[in-house]
Amino acid sequence: MSIPAPHLSAVPAKPHFTVADDLSTEVADVVRRVAGSLPPGADLAQARRVFTEVRRALGPAPPDLASVREELILGPAGPLKLRLYRPSFGFRPLPALLYLHGGGWTVGDLDSHDTLCRQLAQATGHVVVAVDYRLAPEHPFPAALDDARAAFHWLVAHARLLAIDPLAVGIAGDSAGANLAAVLALEARDSGGPAPKVQVLAYPCTDLVATSASHQVRAEGYLLTRAQYLGYIGNYLAERVTPLDWRVSPLRALDFRGLPPAVIITAGLDPLLDEGRAYAGRLAEAGVPVIHRTYPDMIHGFLTMGGVLETANQAIADIARALASYDIYALQDGAGI
Repeated sequence: MSIPAPHLSAVPAKPHFTVADDLSTEVADVVRRVAGSLPPGADLAQARRVFTEVRRALGPAPPDLASVREELILGPAGPLKLRLYRPSFGFRPLPALLYLHGGGWTVGDLDSHDTLCRQLAQATGHVVVAVDYRLAPEHPFPAALDDARAAFHWLVAHARLLAIDPLAVGIAGDSAGANLAAVLALEARDSGGPAPKVQVLAYPCTDLVATSASHQVRAEGYLLTRAQYLGYIGNYLAERVTPLDWRVSPLRALDFRGLPPAVIITAGLDPLLDEGRAYAGRLAEAGVPVIHRTYPDMIHGFLTMGGVLETANQAIADIARALASYDIYALQDGAGI
């Protein structure tokens, strides 16, 4: 259940906390609300709970869909929970997007991104399948990636039973979830499939070395701080792999040819701006169709904040238009929509 907005308003007395002076009034208010939502000394369980509560409080009213249900599948380490959002029923199978939530591989869950997944299903006409993948630091790399891969393979294998077109299954995610989606697309190409039909990446983490200019310029005052991001990276990697490895830093892959068409969303006031732009550029250079849209006044994580930032809702509509503009579900390839 969402916590009341007044509980999100106070900024804690932290000498290092800042609100950048180039934020709009509405975005600055969001930064204050989110930064003030976690009590001092909170443990990881509290941080996860508050992350979910705050995102739900900042989102719009959840749209009603034809069906929302949960499914347990066999994952690499036991039961893996999915949530399936179906926008409509009809005579034809629907396309689908496997959705991987953000949260630095450390926080976030099915509930933190529930409204966003509903919005995406409604706007795009796709069945959206969200994955409750394992989180760091308890489960560092490659746990989240293994769960995401298992969920994608399950979705493709069971598509017909779910009234989903098996030739029209894509992958999507925001932030850390977009990182997982990008890596899955690279893996699928190199392993021979199954391959996603499209990749939708919202403010993706693509280079965990984190030395681009936007990381320095936006290190403080823009909600996601550099210190926080480096902490998330430390949780995820846990000395198991170098950040130079493309399996955690997909921007460092050597070859981008043959990847699925991409829709990439970036935020102009995001520390991750440069690596998202760079990823779009590398895809385009390799001949991969890319639709890249930057929202110059937005901060990292804004897509889940459509209750207070109307640009988030506009961006979801833009994602839907971008997917519709790609001729990737043409009848001649058997997609059937």
